[in-house]
Amino acid sequence: MCLTFSHHCFLPSWLFVKFDVSFIVHLWHVFLNVHIKQALNFSDTYVVHVNVFVSLQVIKVYNEDNTSRAVEVPTDITARDICQLFVLKNHCIDDHSWTLFEHLTHLSIERIIEDHESVMEVLSGWAMDTDSRLYFRKNYAKYEFFNKPLDFFPDHMVSISSETNGMMNHSQLIQTFLNSSTCPEIHGHLHAKEQGRKSWKKFYFVLRRSGLYFSNKGTSKEPRHLQFIAEFSDGDVYTLLSARKMHGAPTDYGFCVKSTKRGSPRDLKLLCADDEQTRTCWVTAMRLFKYGMQLYQNFIQPHQKQKTPMRSISENSLVAMDFSGHKSRVIENPSEALSVAVEEGLSWRVGHCHMTVLTRYTVLNDSATTLHMAQPWFHSKLSRDEAHRLITQQGLIDGVFLLRDSQSNPNTFVLSLCHTQRIKHFQILPVDEEGELFYSLDDGHTRFADLIQLVEFYQLNRGVLPCKLKHHCARITL
Repeated sequence: MCLTFSHHCFLPSWLFVKFDVSFIVHLWHVFLNVHIKQALNFSDTYVVHVNVFVSLQVIKVYNEDNTSRAVEVPTDITARDICQLFVLKNHCIDDHSWTLFEHLTHLSIERIIEDHESVMEVLSGWAMDTDSRLYFRKNYAKYEFFNKPLDFFPDHMVSISSETNGMMNHSQLIQTFLNSSTCPEIHGHLHAKEQGRKSWKKFYFVLRRSGLYFSNKGTSKEPRHLQFIAEFSDGDVYTLLSARKMHGAPTDYGFCVKSTKRGSPRDLKLLCADDEQTRTCWVTAMRLFKYGMQLYQNFIQPHQKQKTPMRSISENSLVAMDFSGHKSRVIENPSEALSVAVEEGLSWRVGHCHMTVLTRYTVLNDSATTLHMAQPWFHSKLSRDEAHRLITQQGLIDGVFLLRDSQSNPNTFVLSLCHTQRIKHFQILPVDEEGELFYSLDDGHTRFADLIQLVEFYQLNRGVLPCKLKHHCARITL
């Protein structure tokens, strides 16, 4: 059997570059009005004429520096499709961390748009007179709770249910959230803003599949003491971007539940945690309760499509090698690898040249301009607060990092690194030795000829850092 198609299709050229054949076929079946104009039944040969009409809409997407780009997309496009489109257009590495965010400026809140969500449905909930935006950026923490649930769900906040009063094993926790027949529970104290008032009050909250509740009698979970706050079938969870300034919250770790049907500030259920780990636990649990198995499908889908696993440059593709003999060999003994790494760090040198320290500082600055500025992890004139904000936006998980110029000490650099959901800053100092200048994080004990060597070393070795460098913060221009 042979099928021959003739069609009229109003699709922009980038759509055919971006989407594969299966997606085009999907568009035909979903959007298109397929009419068989003529069928000739002889010799098992059919000639089919298909008229293709696609509904398109223009959307605008922003990045971290608030530059934007307008693109024309089909009306059933998902958040994952848009991320893949911009990854393709900007020649980015698709490591599945690129994310689309819904940002409501007038409320100073934002949330992750899940990969499967229809972007047009999100836009349809925006009021015409408000400044609402779509942001495209990395978020390494988007699905990290599937890999490391211990980092997201502390023991003291999780139990099976109020009825069994049993504690949950973390190895089974994610499966319990995904299984609709089980009843995991998140509980703990949160600050809540009283309706119609500026004051905040602390209550004991309980999160179940049926919704979010607070106890009007201490930490009691008895049904008569629990008052219903919100459920998630018609609502989404957002983080507060300016909890103290905008809403007068007692801490900066605010979040809220917003109904998809009502968008005024009075309809927000404003909550506030005492620390980042507590907020992350509540927000992640609410996402799991709302979407369940769909989140897991979003997580595994890119890996299923990938024929060969994408290897992390910081974990799998970098190994310790010994080139001192006639043949190279992989160093498998961790102790030997560490010893060799330290020895290499001490022996790395720039080619010998006789010049003054002042001249070397000039060369140092020139090298920083030509080498460091070209690296995606180097962010030049970024301030401490801006570095903190960028790392927070791209995911507070272990190993997220960036390098930047020091604002307080000229000719030095700073490594900003996330560990245990806290951001720490380490000064990289120049070390002069006999007219030669090196970089060091540990007062000259381990020295590097340039920042590239330093980053590569700490991607393999923790050294004096609390964890290895794993995910670099990246900015792109749309």
